[in-house]
Amino acid sequence: MVKELVIEKSWCKSCGICVEFCPKKVLELDEEGVFLKDKSNCILCGLCELRCPDLAIHVQEIK
Repeated sequence: MVKELVIEKSWCKSCGICVEFCPKKVLELDEEGVFLKDKSNCILCGLCELRCPDLAIHVQEIK
């Protein structure tokens, strides 16, 4: 099973909660919201998804 991190930029309010809870520090904020700055180090743990109050970030399976 292959997974990827999906960020819905239009839903993101740039609160930074996901950035703070990321254990590998692969998320970052800019003027457009959160983005994945280091895809190769993301462990797809789902903590960002769990903590996002706006449901703007999630881990999904790739088919």
